[in-house]
Amino acid sequence: MHPILIKIGSFTVYSWGAMLALAVLIAVWGISRIARREGYDSNLVLDLVILCVLGGLIGARLAYVLVYDWPGFLANPLIVFAIGPGGIEGMIWYGAFIGGIIPFGLYIWKKSLSFWKIADMFSPYLALGYALVRIGCFLRGCCYGNITTGPLGMVFPYIDGFSRYPTQLFSSALNLVLFAFLLWFYERRSFSGQVFILYLLGYGVYRFMIEFFRYSVIYIGPFTLGQIYTLGLLAVGLGLYYWRKRQYDGAVYVSRNRRR
Repeated sequence: MHPILIKIGSFTVYSWGAMLALAVLIAVWGISRIARREGYDSNLVLDLVILCVLGGLIGARLAYVLVYDWPGFLANPLIVFAIGPGGIEGMIWYGAFIGGIIPFGLYIWKKSLSFWKIADMFSPYLALGYALVRIGCFLRGCCYGNITTGPLGMVFPYIDGFSRYPTQLFSSALNLVLFAFLLWFYERRSFSGQVFILYLLGYGVYRFMIEFFRYSVIYIGPFTLGQIYTLGLLAVGLGLYYWRKRQYDGAVYVSRNRRR
């Protein structure tokens, strides 16, 4: 693979970090365009993206350590901030999501803004950013799939000599589709929060499917740990959709009665 994208003397650009930086830049540009159309200050977007990225990286690393290296964490909690040759070592998306949404929500609450409206603006670019970062995972050689003898397999030489599913590329492709759908749907949403909730549901469906092909070391019955998390995410997403839809339908009903 190509974990190092550019190396000039002691100056090194790692593939994963480069894709994360590209994802952040595109997100700031794309969300800012939507924000200006909706009447928001584009500086708001930059603040939120920075907070989400920092919180997401910490949350992703903390989740990984708690799940996979609990004894090591008890011995030295600072391993959460361990930096390896290619950047931060070992992360979990669900930790990144929780770690990012906490400062996101606190910032919006402090500014007295609408969480649902701004979450809708961010959601398509969450999917696009995820797709780009997964390309970084592919170049780095992590987050690979199970062994296969099929035509879709390829060898990850830093891991072993077996042919494995390139689940990073599968993930990237499916999230690009999700990005395109959410961006198209944004202008057609019925209520605030609909795009964000559809992102949660779309990610949940994708992640549950991809786990059948992705290499995992923790199983609970027939399901991977990732699939168990995903079932919880789908339940939350469906509950939020039902709740927000009822709020919207109720508001429409009240508005119609007032006009009569």
